Amino acid sequence: MPRYTVQVRGEWLTVPCKDACETIKWLGKEALRRYIKNKPNNELLGCVEDVKFYVRRCKGLGLLDLDDAIEDVLENDEFLEVVVEDDVMSPDFIPSQPEGSHLYSKYKEPSEYIYVDGESLTPQDVFNLGKGLYKIKLSPESEFKVKQSRLLIESIIQEKKVAYGINTGFGKFARTVIPESKLKELQDNLVRSHSAGVGKPLSPEHTRMLFALRINVLAKGYSGISLETLQQAIDAFNASCLPYVPEKGTVGASGDLAPLSHLALGLIGEGKMWSPKSGWADAKYVLKAHNLKPVSLKPKEGLALINGTQLITSLGCEAVERANAIAKQADVVAALTLEVLKGTVKAFDADIHAMRPHPGQGEVAFRFRSLLDSEHHPSEIAESHRFCDKVQDPYTLRCCPQVHGVVNDTIAFVKNIIMTEVNSATDNPMVFSERGEIISGGNFHGEYPAKALDYLAIGVHELAAISERRIERLCNPSLSELPAFLVTEGGLNSGFMIAHCTAAALVSENKVLCHPSSVDSISTSAATEDHVSMGGWAARKALKVVEHVEYVLAIELLAACQGLEFHRPLQTTTPLEKVYDLVRSAVRPWMKDRFMAPDIERVHRLLRDQKVWEVAEPYIEKYRKEHSLASRSLSSLASSLDCLSLSNFNLHDHHESS
Repeated sequence: MPRYTVQVRGEWLTVPCKDACETIKWLGKEALRRYIKNKPNNELLGCVEDVKFYVRRCKGLGLLDLDDAIEDVLENDEFLEVVVEDDVMSPDFIPSQPEGSHLYSKYKEPSEYIYVDGESLTPQDVFNLGKGLYKIKLSPESEFKVKQSRLLIESIIQEKKVAYGINTGFGKFARTVIPESKLKELQDNLVRSHSAGVGKPLSPEHTRMLFALRINVLAKGYSGISLETLQQAIDAFNASCLPYVPEKGTVGASGDLAPLSHLALGLIGEGKMWSPKSGWADAKYVLKAHNLKPVSLKPKEGLALINGTQLITSLGCEAVERANAIAKQADVVAALTLEVLKGTVKAFDADIHAMRPHPGQGEVAFRFRSLLDSEHHPSEIAESHRFCDKVQDPYTLRCCPQVHGVVNDTIAFVKNIIMTEVNSATDNPMVFSERGEIISGGNFHGEYPAKALDYLAIGVHELAAISERRIERLCNPSLSELPAFLVTEGGLNSGFMIAHCTAAALVSENKVLCHPSSVDSISTSAATEDHVSMGGWAARKALKVVEHVEYVLAIELLAACQGLEFHRPLQTTTPLEKVYDLVRSAVRPWMKDRFMAPDIERVHRLLRDQKVWEVAEPYIEKYRKEHSLASRSLSSLASSLDCLSLSNFNLHDHHESS
């Protein structure tokens, strides 16, 4: 007999259906009837027959026709939601889908796997796991390590030794010994009590990243978790069964306790959970719908699941990957702006930057040369002002290598720290099976990723700060020699006037967000945890800063392409024309005022998907290859000349001796 899991006002009901010929309307009424029966003090007015409602799938929020037969539109055990018209939701109501639910209706179960071993995961891997591109498998080496560490835990229990986190309380209660009969209750209580986060739930992408990273740390074999429990966690991840994890509540030491506790709470079948199939539902229902069982925690396993820096680090992975992507594309956008403002390429001369050999500065200058070098890519715009009397450009154009360059070097520094953190054991205590010891330490402290992500926010923000000034130059006719706000019939049309205001607003917000959270510390747990990192906020605000930078550069790219319209029919360099064509494939020229926000969103998506870099990179790398070959040829010629000179000198010396 088919059955359906139906949500009414946040309550979940199992509704069996004896006759599949019944309609969706019958199913909705039956769910309401059961809800009223279970909730006699409910606020529904009148009887079920008087209630107006509609029914939708939890997956993708697709509305169902009330007159359709159940057998024609539903599969067995689907998750549905009955929404009462004009209903006032209770304060604790959780919608069946997270924000942006339209994106998750397109979710496709991945077929490829990543092997995790706690040693080799990269920030890009974590980012891709968050996108749902891969499932996870445990490496054979990790299976062995996990088994060995678990054997040590079990031997401690059998020998009735006292060890922190296994048979003691936690934090201030570390000296309280717990009897063996209550060790499972100890772990359950730990997870329940520490699930004290608040705020919106993490998005499915962020929860996947958090989940994957915790699995990777457990795979190192220093946590004491059993292979059975770890495999259950992997199975839940692979089914995209994602617990409800509020974004706020961690102080970043002892690790990210609240977020990871919410993650563990879902695994033990408590709290809420989300999957593409079910939407939000009670965790036990979601697990059951995917033929999974709740985890039954063994001694030490609750602590193993919740102790670490994985919220900070997982969000840090996305922040550093997106920062790297926008930093590369910022050079392309700025190069286009320089062309539109009739700037000079002289400031990017290789010899200038060789005298101050910071890696990022040199690379940015090289990218500008590769996109603007008129010997490789003739530009009619550049040719049109070649003999002008301008000596140098303003700093926002001339100093891009110095400003963008340090951002690149900052990202490289931060990425190195995040890479290390991704593959670090951050538990307490640590289980060293090869030594037969369990040792308490402080690897859970989030100061490393917290400081790094504060630094990332400060660094990457400068891309937006300098971009906003370039937008000002594009829009200001006294600085650009272009129509005011890049539009004809100014006054009737306002053009990019308020788009520039948006950029200014985002830059201003960033100035506040760039205040480092890791300079703060508040003692917690009765002064047992007397210094903390505040890394959770460092990670969340770094990600927000990166997003703002993306939007500011999207506005600059839109403005630069619009400015190019006023130089037509003159052409810019080939690579920059290709960038222009890309933008115009998504956004048409601004002939008169129209709804601008969608244009900004479309170009932001091009930057998020790295489409601008995909267009520009082949030209940059071709230029690099050609100049590398030319440099080698010059070196070879110089060597030949040196040899010839030496030979002539020796011959001259021989004649002198004779």
